[in-house]
Amino acid sequence: MRIPISFFLYLFFTTSTFAQNFEAEKNAILAVMHKQQKAWNEGNIENFMVGYWQSDSLQFIGSRGIQRGWQKTLENYKKSYPNVAAMGKLEFSEIQINIISKNQAFVIGRWKLTREKDQPNGYFTLFWEKKNGNWVITVDHSS
Repeated sequence: MRIPISFFLYLFFTTSTFAQNFEAEKNAILAVMHKQQKAWNEGNIENFMVGYWQSDSLQFIGSRGIQRGWQKTLENYKKSYPNVAAMGKLEFSEIQINIISKNQAFVIGRWKLTREKDQPNGYFTLFWEKKNGNWVITVDHSS
């Protein structure tokens, strides 16, 4: 059985296009994370929250268990980090982005806060979804 060369060219260009699209989506997610880091480091929790899905269905899993809702997540951040000194400087590292579909991604990585007296740090697992053309975190598990 002979397979026409056009079939192989089709596969090559289709695979290449998918790879390029995945790379663009990864860069879009990284851009949101960079904006979040910048907002945090400026002491602006509200702008940091732009990276989260503004919905009652947002889930944040931390040491207090599962919290639901964008507003509740914002309130918890403000309670835990009441001022710029408590917020410190945020750094993300060891980021691994896995595009699951054209509208879903799974991201893992490490976070670290540098503050005057300590450097708390841990890992995160984020589930991202593309909503209305924008990548947002719909589930955050941070430890």
